[in-house]
Amino acid sequence: MGNIVVLDDLTINKIAAGEVIERPASVVKEMMENSIDAGADKITVEVQNGGISYIRITDNGKGIMPDDMEYAFERHATSKIRVTDDLENITSMGFRGEALASIAAISHIEMISRTPDTEVGYRIVIEGGKVLEKGETGCPVGTTITVTDLFFNTPVRYKFLKKDFTEARLHRRCSNKACACKY
Repeated sequence: MGNIVVLDDLTINKIAAGEVIERPASVVKEMMENSIDAGADKITVEVQNGGISYIRITDNGKGIMPDDMEYAFERHATSKIRVTDDLENITSMGFRGEALASIAAISHIEMISRTPDTEVGYRIVIEGGKVLEKGETGCPVGTTITVTDLFFNTPVRYKFLKKDFTEARLHRRCSNKACACKY
């Protein structure tokens, strides 16, 4: 029998997460780009312990339809492209559909979102890539994503993180005018 095996989905997602999400500042960057792509002109970033234990990004963008929220956490799921030719006309900051799947694979994540044409919002909770809860909730138009316990299930990546204050300093270089960072 040969030595090469096909990895299971959980292992694949953790490896992909390590490539996309190197540290808490990577999470903030990816989620802020999503907010900007959603048309937000106000983005609030809250970080505790350098982002290792808590990151929350709140925006006033167009929100995500309830039917799309679970799909948003699937690998290679994107609203930006439909066919190969679309790759030639990308005008958004992100389009690969890797960030949310990668973040969800290595953390506890809650997304709350509401679109302007709906009266109530929708909430989804994911841990290690698995949906734990989903349902309606009250919220303003836009999206709030809360990430806790980053790298809880990937100790190899966790051990390479710097001290909390160093991780926080890496994001303080933020120059986005829409961002209202809180540390």
